[in-house]
Amino acid sequence: MDVESGEGATGLMWSRLLTTDSPLSDDAAGAVAADEWNAANEASSVVESLDYEVIESVAYRDDQAMKGWWQLGSYVTLKWLFALFIGVGTGLSAFAINVAVENFSGWKFLATFAIMRHSYLAGFVIYALFNVALVFSSVYIVTSFAPAAAGSGIPELKGYLNGIDTPGILLFRTLVGKILGSIGSVGGGLALGKEGPLVHTGACIASLIGQGGSTKYYLNSRWIRMFKNDRDRRDLVTCGCAAGVSAAFRAPVGGVLFALEEVTSWWRSQLLWRVFFTSAIVAVMVRTAMGWCTHGNCGHFGSGGFIIWDTSGGQEDYSFYELWPMALLGVIGGLLGALFNQLTYMLSSYRRNVLHKRGNRVKIIEVCLVSLITSMLSFGIPLLNKCTPCPDPVKYPDIVCPRPQQHYGNYVLFNCPKDSQYNDLATIFFNTPDDAIRNLFSTKTVHEYSARSLLTFLALFFFLATITYGTAVPAGQFVPGIMIGATYGRLVGMLVVNLYKKDGIDEGTYALLGAASFLGGSMRMTVSLCVIMVEITNNLQLLPLIMLVLLISKAVGDAFNMGFYEQQAYLRQIPLLESRPKRFLRKLSAKDALHTSKVVSFPRVSKVGSIVSVLRSVSHNGFPVIEQLQNGETAVIGLVLRSHLLVVLQTKADFQHGPTPGHENRTKNKYSVTDFVKPVSSKGLSIFDVNLTAVEMEMYLDLQPFVNPSPYIVSEDMSLTKVYNLFRQLGLRHVCVVPRPSRILGVITRKDLLPESLESESSARKRYKTPEMELLESAL
Repeated sequence: MDVESGEGATGLMWSRLLTTDSPLSDDAAGAVAADEWNAANEASSVVESLDYEVIESVAYRDDQAMKGWWQLGSYVTLKWLFALFIGVGTGLSAFAINVAVENFSGWKFLATFAIMRHSYLAGFVIYALFNVALVFSSVYIVTSFAPAAAGSGIPELKGYLNGIDTPGILLFRTLVGKILGSIGSVGGGLALGKEGPLVHTGACIASLIGQGGSTKYYLNSRWIRMFKNDRDRRDLVTCGCAAGVSAAFRAPVGGVLFALEEVTSWWRSQLLWRVFFTSAIVAVMVRTAMGWCTHGNCGHFGSGGFIIWDTSGGQEDYSFYELWPMALLGVIGGLLGALFNQLTYMLSSYRRNVLHKRGNRVKIIEVCLVSLITSMLSFGIPLLNKCTPCPDPVKYPDIVCPRPQQHYGNYVLFNCPKDSQYNDLATIFFNTPDDAIRNLFSTKTVHEYSARSLLTFLALFFFLATITYGTAVPAGQFVPGIMIGATYGRLVGMLVVNLYKKDGIDEGTYALLGAASFLGGSMRMTVSLCVIMVEITNNLQLLPLIMLVLLISKAVGDAFNMGFYEQQAYLRQIPLLESRPKRFLRKLSAKDALHTSKVVSFPRVSKVGSIVSVLRSVSHNGFPVIEQLQNGETAVIGLVLRSHLLVVLQTKADFQHGPTPGHENRTKNKYSVTDFVKPVSSKGLSIFDVNLTAVEMEMYLDLQPFVNPSPYIVSEDMSLTKVYNLFRQLGLRHVCVVPRPSRILGVITRKDLLPESLESESSARKRYKTPEMELLESAL
């Protein structure tokens, strides 16, 4: 669509816009204006919308006209190569984090058990110092080097893929802080996991690959520059999120579904193929990397496999009467998940608004105190617990009790008077999170845990997980959620075993269902979580039961509050559009969402000083451009973005001395599409960075070559639900609201958009073009 058509065809709708003082919606707050969440001043804004819409300006049309089949083929090939690199990088990063965590934990437990033979007090001191040192390294890296690496990063990524950019979340320093910080926080024994940070790690790797390096050191090849736009970055980050889940749980299909269900609001078949390919590459890389550790080459890290917690040898069938306690697990998961969400939201709000405003020193002291409390409880409570005799080796020949040191497994010997006893609380506490979950999921280990020990661990770990999330360290909530759910699930399993007294009922099966129920009640995921649980446990027979508890727990949790990540996004003031609009939006129209009484616009030829004044006085990111037609009417010829204006003002190449409109060819080859793109995870160019002399302020600028002549337009009477869906499904930043049009040029149906119809129409127009048709085309 050229500019002349903007003055003609769309001018019929646009022309009444300025004369009736109908406002133009700017960015999406709620359903229409996202930047209303920002601060009124540009310098203090926290988040900013992304430009996923194609800006069909003169620079864009020139760029597209210069591309041939070679450029298109190279572009597609690079997309697949980048998907390959993302999978390789994420897989290697996950392997490095796992090896480091397992080795630090192994050294910690070896030193603790060795010193405990002589003094329990000295053993606790070594244990606590080890934990505090690792946690201190994590919080120091985050607070002094990479503040955006704190937390899981998933709320920020959900916002990014929803159209909102939070500064710093995809930088190289954030990647380094996420990897090193995760090693310290997880290895230091805090009640958190590495799975959420791995999703953020994959997204950072994808962003860095797409821009050819960091913001300071990068490749500036013309092939790399093709991906320096928000739309391609979005696709790459989606691949990175899926790769992170695939690497964290070794669940490639679950990673694809997680990206589809949980983080992205934009999806298409081509992206699905690349995401699937990336997840498959991650699976291959993790398997290959873990093969290096087969013969003890990685210290305390074993070879392992894709099945993290194998429960395939457990319960093979279930009766109808077991569905009731399984449904009860869904209710418990929904209630505890909603409670956990609310408590973490309240604590995170206090930290964000009060505690963390006191500086980095307070953040460091807080995390070290949490680490010390965690060490005291995880070491001291098992000391107070009575040991349990090992199972009869004749009746259970496959069980090794107590566990040999340097090997993961059940039945930990901790403060027991006899070598034939074990401490069931220490079996959970004195392990890495993965090994603790493996112990809780273990099958054919009846009466391994006492009800008192499980209740004690449930209360303590729920408390520790609640106070830990929100501290200034990388923190994931998948593993804590699995541990909490597996604990009360095993309790329900013990109740069912004692109630039905039937062979074949396994406590480990209920532990797995309990884990799924808590994650469903907290995170409100269903499809992706169901597939992840099946992949990591290698138990397809439990698929219907996992689906049952997930549906119940999600329904119960939704009755109380939002999902975990949605609450954290709201706390961070990320204007996240949910998958479904609220019901009350059906009663509102587009004009009801307009919060401004007058449109801030520019004439086609504007004085430079006027443009600078407007950009300094308002925080809008989109401005309509108007022009006086020959018949005296006023028409809007398009929308110009703040980022485009800042680039043009900075270059000064199109300044002119008079207010006469120029010709659009004067900008040919002056600008590339990438010149107008904001650097990733940064605020980009500011109006206060533009230096202009007094003479330049008196010059003029023709804005016509830089406008988007075809922005999305809705009638003022359109339902706000439809506007909401437009924003979410198309990733829009602006929607222009106009009065009801007085004239319709025609109606396009689905059939008119088929390639066959368009090609036949184009050839017919070329063969039978009449002077009247040529005149009509020139008018339109």
